[in-house]
Amino acid sequence: MADLVKNILAKPIHLSDQIIKLADEACNNKQECAELKSKTEKLAGLLRQAARASNDLYERPARRIIDDTEQVLEKAYSLTLKCRNNGFVKRVFNLVPAAAFRKMSLQLENSIGDVSWLLRVSAPNNSTDEYLGLPPIAANEPILCLIWEQIAILNTGTLDDRSDAAASLVSLARDNDRYGKLIIEEGGVGPLLKLVKEGKPEGQENAATAIGLLGRDFESVELMIQAGVCSVFVKILKESPMKVQAVVAWAVSELVAHNPDCQDSFAQHGIVRLLVGHLAFETVEEHSKYAITSNKPTSIHAVVLASNNTNGVNQNNNNSTYDDEFKSRVSHPSGFNKQQPIKMHSVVATTMTMKDGLKQNGSLPNSTHKPNVHHAPSLSLSANSLHKGRELEDPATKAYMKSMSARALWHLAKGNPTICKTITESRALLCFAVLLEKGVEEVRYHSAMAVMEITSVAEQDSDLRRAAFKPNSPACKAVIEQLLQIIEKADSRLLLPCVRAIGNLARTFRATESRMIQPLVQLLEEREAEITKEAAIALTKFACTDNYLHVDHSKAIVNAGGARHLIQLVYFGEQMVQIPSLKLLCYIASHVADSEELAKAEVLTFLEWASKQSHLTQDVKVEELLLESKSRLELYQSRGSRGFH
Repeated sequence: MADLVKNILAKPIHLSDQIIKLADEACNNKQECAELKSKTEKLAGLLRQAARASNDLYERPARRIIDDTEQVLEKAYSLTLKCRNNGFVKRVFNLVPAAAFRKMSLQLENSIGDVSWLLRVSAPNNSTDEYLGLPPIAANEPILCLIWEQIAILNTGTLDDRSDAAASLVSLARDNDRYGKLIIEEGGVGPLLKLVKEGKPEGQENAATAIGLLGRDFESVELMIQAGVCSVFVKILKESPMKVQAVVAWAVSELVAHNPDCQDSFAQHGIVRLLVGHLAFETVEEHSKYAITSNKPTSIHAVVLASNNTNGVNQNNNNSTYDDEFKSRVSHPSGFNKQQPIKMHSVVATTMTMKDGLKQNGSLPNSTHKPNVHHAPSLSLSANSLHKGRELEDPATKAYMKSMSARALWHLAKGNPTICKTITESRALLCFAVLLEKGVEEVRYHSAMAVMEITSVAEQDSDLRRAAFKPNSPACKAVIEQLLQIIEKADSRLLLPCVRAIGNLARTFRATESRMIQPLVQLLEEREAEITKEAAIALTKFACTDNYLHVDHSKAIVNAGGARHLIQLVYFGEQMVQIPSLKLLCYIASHVADSEELAKAEVLTFLEWASKQSHLTQDVKVEELLLESKSRLELYQSRGSRGFH
């Protein structure tokens, strides 16, 4: 940087020396040339001062200011050259109007102001208490110079000044997308990351917030990944105060949401396990696989828990002991020491006992983060080393930390089988079940969205589906129980992701498990169009041919009164609801064509009418389903007398 600045300063310094020499040799316009000489000498002194301070100069404004200054000096050189003694004829034809000198004098003044501002803004430990003002170059774009000033403070100011500068950049980035792009282009990412890593808690929060706001598009996030945002965020999630960690978790969710390609970069740095660890803190204690472990338990409490955990593996018959033990271990997710319902404690106890008793196949990261290091079960209980002192945090901060961790996991899991596998192999599903039941509203919503994305991947990935959502898995049962409770209540914004999650899991349910059909069918009646549409899509995943138990599920839908609801939705519903409802009705008609309920509802007659509606048959798949379902129904039912028109 220093050599580069010296190189670009060399030409304007040489030009200023030549102008001074020409001004001394001027034969006409001597007074004007003397004025130009005075200002050029002042400018040359500033340029030489900049050359001496080249190590500290802020490169982005330096390039632009020095380039503009060089252009001004070239014009001044041409002007003074015309005033030399080149003979009478040349002097006559090279007469320079007084206005040209006045204009050049003003331009030199502006260059002096620009270089002076550059030196002040680049000065080490420059205080924000001293208002630097805006340089003349800012006349056309004042925001750019304000950004330059704040980034310069981030590079050279004290920690408190850097925190204030980061807060200013947060305001700019939040107000306007273009300002955010300017901050990135002018080199703001590097010093912001440095402040995240080295600053005081308030400064770290401001800088992490700025990073999250700047990552609004694919290219911006890519630049941040190249700048090392992953390693900085991992360090924060291990060591910093919980408030800072919560903001970093939010920033991770923002970056991944705008650039899904960075999911693997974050995962490779181990950020998933850290987020799961924060999610599990005081939700499901002693989160062994995702704890930052040390070689020895660090407290008597850890030793006692290790002893209890080891003994618990061999005491499978003492269920009451397990319930009592895990009631004390599972704390309220919002931070209060409230007890969970007995059924949830039973699930927690069962799952933890099963996992503690099994041999770990993957590597457990220790404090030195060496891969493929297997730890004994007793070492898994040092999660307190990661969360030391966190028990004293206020409940609101704990709840926000969980909410942002769940939000980050939601975006990291989206469409990524590897990350979903990492999440489900931990106790994250059990954490989501507890948080869906007892978390605050934001925690519950982000947990529901995370479950929705994980189940969406599992729907397409049979290996993940079989491993993570086994019918006899206690964690899976707990999640499904909470999803069904939310669907049955149908009174919150959690309803939509929960409906989608149940639909994604349609192929994991046994024939005897039909209790999720009734709540979904109820959503087909008198609901918002989007909810009704998602309920129809979820039920279609139960009734479609791809589902091995499609006949059983189709019968359950008919028995729950789904046929009549679907006819009304196709006939009277909004356009976004009609096609999903018609597809579901066709599947049901094909699989249970001999149903008495379908005959009473005159489904065959209705499908005949639907096949003649152009707006319903534009979809090729719908047309195929209509032909198949009608041919099946005709074997068992006759056309009713009622007509649809």
